[in-house]
Amino acid sequence: MTQDKYKSQIDWLFHQFPAFQKHGGIAYKPGLSHTEKLLNQFNLDVTKLNAVHVAGTNGKGSTCSFLASLLKESNKKVGLFTSPHIYDFRERIRVNGTMISKKEVMDFIEKIQSLKLEFKPSFFEITFVLAVKHFLDQDCDYCIFETGMGGRLDATNVLLPIATAITNISLDHTEFLGNTLEEISKEKAGIIKVNTPLFIGKKEPHSFPIFQAESSRQNSALYLNDLTYKFKGLPKYQEENFNLALNLFQFLNKKLPNQKLIEKASNKIQYNTGFGKRMELINQYPNIYLDVSHNDAGIMASLSFAKDQTKGKLYVILGGAKDKEYEEGTLNALLETTLSFCLFSNNRSKSIEEWKVIEKITAKPVRIYNSIQEALIETKASLKPNDTLLIMGSFFLISDFNTAFWK
Repeated sequence: MTQDKYKSQIDWLFHQFPAFQKHGGIAYKPGLSHTEKLLNQFNLDVTKLNAVHVAGTNGKGSTCSFLASLLKESNKKVGLFTSPHIYDFRERIRVNGTMISKKEVMDFIEKIQSLKLEFKPSFFEITFVLAVKHFLDQDCDYCIFETGMGGRLDATNVLLPIATAITNISLDHTEFLGNTLEEISKEKAGIIKVNTPLFIGKKEPHSFPIFQAESSRQNSALYLNDLTYKFKGLPKYQEENFNLALNLFQFLNKKLPNQKLIEKASNKIQYNTGFGKRMELINQYPNIYLDVSHNDAGIMASLSFAKDQTKGKLYVILGGAKDKEYEEGTLNALLETTLSFCLFSNNRSKSIEEWKVIEKITAKPVRIYNSIQEALIETKASLKPNDTLLIMGSFFLISDFNTAFWK
């Protein structure tokens, strides 16, 4: 009965106030006024949180999760807010790795439903406010927040954090954030706060001058990550994210963690935070990786790592959302592999017709599958022990994956 009620409440949340995860751009509601009003409805004071606020195009979820794992292994009580979820809505809100309870979610949604609001808060605004309430109720030592999209007008930007961080900037969500790297950088720079240190993952020519100027305007110290700790088995771009987390930890803890703590936090990151599906190796001989990279920069980075790991042929099963376009360079790199396109069950999936348009652009026939199960059944017959299969392109494709499909 509880499961049925929980499902109906989550369905209501998705459909009553559209979620970007389900509906794409129509769910995007920039601005902070609704979030502030909703916080006031529940008498929630964000200044009572020791918050760390992380933005960026790629890697922000990884940075948040590793920082949370480091703090957890340092005996801190850590709230973690990330998005989107893969299997269960509650993945977005965790304390020391434990997801928020179904009862707490249901009680909060019932309260939202009972309020007579003069405005309609978005899915993301409701979810963020629920996270704030949960972290305050749990009396967390630290709370790590990943932005949803952008920064300046993101609902999370009502926070008054003790530190901010920006991972990297590449083209994504251009319909909302701007058509150039500089425009997107300005949106991300919106999280920089007065007298609050900013940590930068890497010095990029298109973004660093913008972050530097805004930090100066806000009288905020700017720290460029210079740590180069080597994490076994991680691609280079993920090492950059984890080193940024180390830099943030050093600021919070007043010193760097020792090697034993770093290794423990790395090994227990999934248990401590639910972190996964970032080049996650789920099978060997052949190697099968699950990855949620979905924009050009992320796809190219994942492809590069997968190529380095394979001794045979590289197969790629790519899923994509309707609003996702790919640069010519990305398509050319994908075509160097044995590539298949794949639909997923979420209504934001590209259709067969949309994939066929991309196939015409590539001028090379590419197999299109109706589901990941169908794709795996056919691909499995071709894979040899030294080959690699990379399944990526969308959180939604990964959420459709079931280990039983392979076995």
